[in-house]
Amino acid sequence: MKADAPLSAGRITIPAAELTWRFDTSGGPGGQHANRSATRVELSWDLANSPSVPDDLRSRILKRLGHRAADGVVRVASGESRSQWRNRAIARSRLAEILEEALAPAPGAAESDEAVPERQAASAGGETAAQPDEAVAAVSAARVTFVPIGAEALRSSWRWR
Repeated sequence: MKADAPLSAGRITIPAAELTWRFDTSGGPGGQHANRSATRVELSWDLANSPSVPDDLRSRILKRLGHRAADGVVRVASGESRSQWRNRAIARSRLAEILEEALAPAPGAAESDEAVPERQAASAGGETAAQPDEAVAAVSAARVTFVPIGAEALRSSWRWR
């Protein structure tokens, strides 16, 4: 991972100059190294003012991110590793994942062409798989009979073999 490498997420590429890094000491195990070294990383990207994102995508991403993009700024933090370099890599990959999720099409928006006519035929009174009344009738027709067994038979069936 290069510090000056652009970040690619889905259809957008964010230049390294638009990414803001902040470093801090991370808590947890590590002794003096963790207390004195700035290994915790916070990566910020000003989505609202980014020239790298077209306006239509910007509004879509901001809407889908909701509270994650407070004031139009997306922030990701990482402090899992004792290495600042590793935490930087984790933060970059998390930001890319968040943006890819926000850029993904909404569920049901990318339907196949075959599914639409089938649904239209079903709503127009065409044949459908199984009506709910038929399914209930099929379940009630299949009766299950439970036969009680003695305690000795039950114990013998649970022996290790």
